[in-house]
Amino acid sequence: MISFDEFGGMFRTFEHTAWRLETRRRYASDEETDTYTRFARGEDAGWDLDDPWCVSRREQSALGKRFERVRVVDDPPTLGQRYLLDNARRNRAVGEDIRNLWRSDAERLRLPAEDFWLFDSRVIARLHFDGDDRMTGVELITDPVEVLRACQVRDAAWHHAVAHDLFEGQVPSTE
Repeated sequence: MISFDEFGGMFRTFEHTAWRLETRRRYASDEETDTYTRFARGEDAGWDLDDPWCVSRREQSALGKRFERVRVVDDPPTLGQRYLLDNARRNRAVGEDIRNLWRSDAERLRLPAEDFWLFDSRVIARLHFDGDDRMTGVELITDPVEVLRACQVRDAAWHHAVAHDLFEGQVPSTE
């Protein structure tokens, strides 16, 4: 296990790719933000493209580093997943490539039901959550067999996932 500070530092020190699989139906940390509160009320979330997270993503992207993620989405999406679909506008504006995959497709592909980041195809940062969907820790994994499996998961998820712009058109309206 590594500290949250060490985990945060990995987003500055990786060399070429940071790839994430997001599988949860909700993230408690999202629900504690003003953007989530506004979104849940049906208002514009008010994404700040100049916050430290966005500035860091732009700086890293300008160095040629890639940020990619596949988000697994239920049908119909949960409120938390709808929030993340909206959040993708911010992520994409600062250099991330986000794709989405319906949960039924993820299950058919036998993707793991766990969240992780894969850095430079060499290191896994497996995210641990409690029963209330709060992140409790980050496990660093360098075992070659597990890393190879994560690379295979990435390749399958990325191949079958749908680009964010196209996926938005597939999501049923809440109205």
